[in-house]
Amino acid sequence: MARMPQATIEVSAAVVHALIRDQRPDLAGRSLVRVANGWDNATFRLGDDLAVRLPRRDEAVPLILHEQQYLPGIASRSPVAVPVPVHAGRPTSDFPWPWSIVRWVPGAEAVDAGPADRAPAVDGLAAFLKSLHVPAAPGVPVNPVRGVPLVDRDAVVRERLGDRERYPQSAGLRAVWAQACAVPVWDGPAMMLHGDLHPANILLAADGSMAGVIDFGDVGAGDPAVDLAAGWLMFDAGARQRFIGAFATSVDRDTWMRARGWALVLSTAMLSNSDDNPRMFSVGEFGIRQVLAR
Repeated sequence: MARMPQATIEVSAAVVHALIRDQRPDLAGRSLVRVANGWDNATFRLGDDLAVRLPRRDEAVPLILHEQQYLPGIASRSPVAVPVPVHAGRPTSDFPWPWSIVRWVPGAEAVDAGPADRAPAVDGLAAFLKSLHVPAAPGVPVNPVRGVPLVDRDAVVRERLGDRERYPQSAGLRAVWAQACAVPVWDGPAMMLHGDLHPANILLAADGSMAGVIDFGDVGAGDPAVDLAAGWLMFDAGARQRFIGAFATSVDRDTWMRARGWALVLSTAMLSNSDDNPRMFSVGEFGIRQVLAR
């Protein structure tokens, strides 16, 4: 069974309570409820308007620091809510890594909505990405597996597609991958990226419009095509054409071709590593169907 990455440290509510009592005693009386246990971070809701994010494995420690550094600037431009840090937590004897208290972003995760119910988010998601994708300042990190040239991901994608039982459509997917890798690489400035934009990190309001975007652990600089891949992970063919159209002439055909390739990268990552996480597995399945649908 292909499972999500194991935690280096399993974060308990008792540890989180201790961290808050020590560093933010003004918040110690609030309710605390675990709401997510992702690949990289554990998230607890703190009262009504805050959340606590803590790394659950070594590799995620720099990601918390990146969120703390770059989210305030992203929030200042974003037309939708994002989890702005309000406290940068220090390591202690109970928890050896940095951690954050952030603004709680209300909304329903798009992963739990059907394709038709996600369609009203087209314009909001496009507006968010237009606000996000600005040239990155010097020093913004480049994630080695997001926003890089697609050929850098060639070996891992081919390895995943070698699992014919999991990918009975592997021949068609290999053809899509070859087309995407043949497109010229991004030659513009490195742009600010979310890096992990899929339906579990996109929040919807009750009417299906965009409410917010969460989980900026992969924030960095590079090719904006990696975020535009959300068009395949989030929408069916009709809504995806509206999503593409929302960018008019600001995104060229080559970038959309690379975005389709990134949708294949991200879909296979979830489908190949989420046998114990049905929601992420479903994102991968949907993305593969959409990649094949064009």
